[in-house]
Amino acid sequence: MCGITGYISFPSIHPSMDALSSALAELRHRGPDDSGLFQNHTYGIGLAHTRLSILDLSPSGHQPMVSDDGQVVLVFNGEIYNFRELRIELEAQGHTFRGHSDTEVLLNFYLAQRQLENGITTMLQRLNGIFAFALWDTDRQAMLIVRDAFGVKPLYYATSNNTFAFASEIKALRYLLPSYHENVGKIDVASINRYLSFLWCPGEGTPTKGVRKLNPGEALWVQEGKIVERFTWYHLPAFRIESPSFLTQAEAIHGTEYYLRQATHRQMVADVPIGAFLSGGLDSSSIVAFAREQNPNIHCFTIEAAGSGEEGISDDLPYARRVANYLNVPLETIRIDATRMAEDLSAMVAQLDEPLADPAPLNVLYICQRAREQGVKVLLSGLGGDDLFTGYRRHRALITERYWTWLPRPMRLELERITSTFNQRQVLGRRLRKLFNGASLDNDERLVNYFRWIGRNDLTALYTPEFQAVLGSSKAETPMLDFLAELPVNTHPLERMLALEQRFFLTDHNIAYTDKMSMAAGVEVRVPFLDLDLVGFTAKIPPHFKQRNHEGKWILKKAMEPYLPKEVIYRPKSGFGVPLRHWMKVELRDLLADVLSEQSLRRRGLFDPKSVQQLIHANDKGKIDSSYTLLSLICIELWCRKFIDKSNIQ
Repeated sequence: MCGITGYISFPSIHPSMDALSSALAELRHRGPDDSGLFQNHTYGIGLAHTRLSILDLSPSGHQPMVSDDGQVVLVFNGEIYNFRELRIELEAQGHTFRGHSDTEVLLNFYLAQRQLENGITTMLQRLNGIFAFALWDTDRQAMLIVRDAFGVKPLYYATSNNTFAFASEIKALRYLLPSYHENVGKIDVASINRYLSFLWCPGEGTPTKGVRKLNPGEALWVQEGKIVERFTWYHLPAFRIESPSFLTQAEAIHGTEYYLRQATHRQMVADVPIGAFLSGGLDSSSIVAFAREQNPNIHCFTIEAAGSGEEGISDDLPYARRVANYLNVPLETIRIDATRMAEDLSAMVAQLDEPLADPAPLNVLYICQRAREQGVKVLLSGLGGDDLFTGYRRHRALITERYWTWLPRPMRLELERITSTFNQRQVLGRRLRKLFNGASLDNDERLVNYFRWIGRNDLTALYTPEFQAVLGSSKAETPMLDFLAELPVNTHPLERMLALEQRFFLTDHNIAYTDKMSMAAGVEVRVPFLDLDLVGFTAKIPPHFKQRNHEGKWILKKAMEPYLPKEVIYRPKSGFGVPLRHWMKVELRDLLADVLSEQSLRRRGLFDPKSVQQLIHANDKGKIDSSYTLLSLICIELWCRKFIDKSNIQ
């Protein structure tokens, strides 16, 4: 688990070694144990790597890693969990190894496959892991850029003046591209619209104009600073047209248990201590239950959010303690108060590179910092359980649609209007309004609308005329609607929503902040739920075994009954909740007054000061619940102050 960056350009205009070193310095927190640089002026390439040593702590794992013949150079970020099996195959073919890292296995695997028809795609499809890597092939005079199936490891890229640059984090790119701020590093209005609509940005866009995310399961070939080939090597199971599943209940329960255990054990390979997140929820508790089979004393970590009581937010700590006692594993509690989290918000935005409007990343940071202090460099996470097995409120909402979607559109529109007037100070009122917000929409548009936090018309009212003019006809929903349009037409609605979770919400939000905040502390987070064998199996489970009426994760709960207390398995769903509504009136009030002041907003030129003040006033009075929209506005301005030198819309 590391940081990587580099470039490929025309030889005559390549960045300097100082520029490459400066880019790498921005990523040093991702790999404090070692670093390396490689440049070849003849071909106009540069590769850089900063290392968090997890496997093969010896110098044999140093990167950039060069093949014995000097023709192939690799920088790799991540883990390949089946590297030992692949190594045995390669040794049988005559390949030799200096060390025992997965990076060296990947390098030799490429050498074995590169001349074969479809060899690179075949190679990538054999990798079970989390990774992003760049590989220079002198014979082909091209660079291969790859991101793992679910985008667990980040990779951003941009092109400018015949230079292609990539990095694990956006902040490193500005050193490698000529005239970065003039040609690339400006505000991307379409992406800002998506951040405000969903609190995160679905698709390949970023807040920085010209900087793109490499899509999960995607690869590029780049020559002389230009992308010459783009291909997708992994498709979500929802895209695979197969015969309907006939798994029985017993088969589904047994398979869920088997594949989750296998995934957890597989991801415990490391040459350093491994710990685990333990929130007391089903997902993290399930991982710990199987992890302790390999390590009975696995060190677990949880958060105690002091003074965070707010209606609709449950307290995780008693459940985490109950699980730890039941499994007899050590549990360390990190006590955090709301004031500290509010104070750390600006630093969070700076670290994330993106204005993700969610305080939950801070909990990841605090746990990882404590883990690192205790000598734990790898943590297992329950991330992905909700996205495979259901568990979010929108999954329950989708199941209830059968009771009202048959109504004529005018009646659905009236249902939407009536619930919009419900009391937003109460949990039930907020949830009913969100449930029926978009009831008048049809099919996929209604499905995507469940991910929205503010209506399109309400959001447009916040924009200045200049912002609206640049935004034009761009719609925030487009990446997700385009994605759904490619799914087989007979895909079950719940599976369509889970496909959205896996492709967008998981990758562009939860995974994104988990990687950035854990790596800020020099800790690697592994995600057993996203093991490809487990993912493939869950696609065969019938939807009614995942969401059974109002019971989410039904099949996972049944599978874990022999291993966890029932009061933990069947507890209410909660996430990394914070009392944001209270924050807006107390802990964040000064920041809100500064960042969203009339002067600040006019200077930035993105949002209409009068409309924003009306939104704040309505939120204060409880007429609407706009706490997360306000947080999004705050994070966008904080991001602009950190990464944009001057206000400009392009």
